[in-house]
Amino acid sequence: MTEFLILAVALAAGLLLGAVFFGGLWWTVRKGISSKRPAFLFLGSLLLRMSFVLVGFYFVGGGNWQRLLACLLGFIIGRFCVIRLTRTPVERSHFTVKEASHAP
Repeated sequence: MTEFLILAVALAAGLLLGAVFFGGLWWTVRKGISSKRPAFLFLGSLLLRMSFVLVGFYFVGGGNWQRLLACLLGFIIGRFCVIRLTRTPVERSHFTVKEASHAP
Protein backbone atom coordinates (compact mmCIF):
# COMPACT_ATOMS: atom_id res chain seq x y z
CA MET A 1 0.00 0.00 0.00
CA THR A 2 2.83 2.41 0.72
CA GLU A 3 4.31 1.82 -2.75
CA PHE A 4 0.97 2.81 -4.29
CA LEU A 5 0.92 5.97 -2.18
CA ILE A 6 4.47 6.84 -3.22
CA LEU A 7 3.55 6.40 -6.89
CA ALA A 8 0.43 8.54 -6.41
CA VAL A 9 2.56 11.31 -4.90
CA ALA A 10 5.01 11.00 -7.81
CA LEU A 11 2.09 11.29 -10.24
CA ALA A 12 0.81 14.39 -8.43
CA ALA A 13 4.30 15.90 -8.45
CA GLY A 14 4.55 15.27 -12.19
CA LEU A 15 1.17 16.91 -12.67
CA LEU A 16 2.42 19.97 -10.82
CA LEU A 17 5.67 20.02 -12.80
CA GLY A 18 3.76 19.77 -16.08
CA ALA A 19 1.34 22.50 -15.07
CA VAL A 20 4.18 24.84 -14.10
CA PHE A 21 6.20 24.07 -17.22
CA PHE A 22 3.43 24.39 -19.78
CA GLY A 23 1.63 27.16 -17.90
CA GLY A 24 4.90 29.08 -17.87
CA LEU A 25 5.30 28.46 -21.59
CA TRP A 26 1.79 29.78 -22.24
CA TRP A 27 2.51 32.87 -20.11
CA THR A 28 5.85 33.44 -21.88
CA VAL A 29 4.29 33.31 -25.34
CA ARG A 30 1.55 35.73 -24.33
CA LYS A 31 4.01 38.19 -22.80
CA GLY A 32 6.66 37.67 -25.49
CA ILE A 33 4.42 39.00 -28.21
CA SER A 34 4.39 42.50 -26.73
CA SER A 35 7.85 42.46 -25.15
CA LYS A 36 10.58 44.85 -26.27
CA ARG A 37 13.18 42.09 -25.86
CA PRO A 38 11.40 38.79 -26.50
CA ALA A 39 14.62 36.80 -26.95
CA PHE A 40 15.68 37.47 -23.35
CA LEU A 41 12.21 36.63 -22.09
CA PHE A 42 12.05 33.34 -24.01
CA LEU A 43 15.58 32.30 -23.10
CA GLY A 44 15.15 33.19 -19.43
CA SER A 45 11.81 31.42 -19.26
CA LEU A 46 13.22 28.33 -20.95
CA LEU A 47 16.16 28.12 -18.55
CA LEU A 48 13.96 28.66 -15.50
CA ARG A 49 11.28 26.17 -16.57
CA MET A 50 13.78 23.50 -17.63
CA SER A 51 15.78 23.87 -14.42
CA PHE A 52 12.63 23.56 -12.33
CA VAL A 53 11.44 20.46 -14.18
CA LEU A 54 14.81 18.70 -14.26
CA VAL A 55 15.40 19.25 -10.54
CA GLY A 56 11.84 18.12 -9.86
CA PHE A 57 12.27 14.93 -11.86
CA TYR A 58 15.60 14.26 -10.17
CA PHE A 59 14.16 14.51 -6.67
CA VAL A 60 10.87 12.75 -7.41
CA GLY A 61 12.53 9.91 -9.31
CA GLY A 62 15.17 9.27 -6.68
CA GLY A 63 16.77 6.49 -8.72
CA ASN A 64 13.52 4.51 -8.97
CA TRP A 65 12.22 4.00 -12.49
CA GLN A 66 8.61 3.43 -11.35
CA ARG A 67 8.47 6.82 -9.62
CA LEU A 68 10.13 8.47 -12.59
CA LEU A 69 7.59 6.90 -14.94
CA ALA A 70 4.68 7.99 -12.71
CA CYS A 71 6.12 11.51 -12.62
CA LEU A 72 6.41 11.52 -16.42
CA LEU A 73 2.81 10.38 -16.75
CA GLY A 74 1.72 13.19 -14.45
CA PHE A 75 3.79 15.64 -16.49
CA ILE A 76 2.00 14.60 -19.68
CA ILE A 77 -1.40 14.82 -17.98
CA GLY A 78 -0.42 18.30 -16.76
CA ARG A 79 0.26 19.28 -20.35
CA PHE A 80 -3.21 18.26 -21.46
CA CYS A 81 -4.76 20.09 -18.49
CA VAL A 82 -2.96 23.33 -19.36
CA ILE A 83 -3.94 22.99 -23.02
CA ARG A 84 -7.56 22.52 -22.04
CA LEU A 85 -7.57 25.42 -19.57
CA THR A 86 -5.84 27.91 -21.87
CA ARG A 87 -8.02 27.49 -24.94
CA THR A 88 -9.68 30.59 -26.28
CA PRO A 89 -13.49 30.72 -26.36
CA VAL A 90 -13.41 30.31 -30.16
CA GLU A 91 -11.38 27.11 -29.86
CA ARG A 92 -13.70 25.78 -27.15
CA SER A 93 -16.80 26.30 -29.29
CA HIS A 94 -15.07 24.75 -32.31
CA PHE A 95 -14.65 21.44 -30.51
CA THR A 96 -18.16 21.31 -29.06
CA VAL A 97 -20.25 22.25 -32.12
CA LYS A 98 -21.01 19.45 -34.54
CA GLU A 99 -20.81 20.24 -38.22
CA ALA A 100 -23.94 19.98 -40.29
CA SER A 101 -24.01 16.94 -42.48
CA HIS A 102 -24.62 17.15 -46.20
CA ALA A 103 -27.90 16.15 -47.73
CA PRO A 104 -28.03 12.55 -49.04
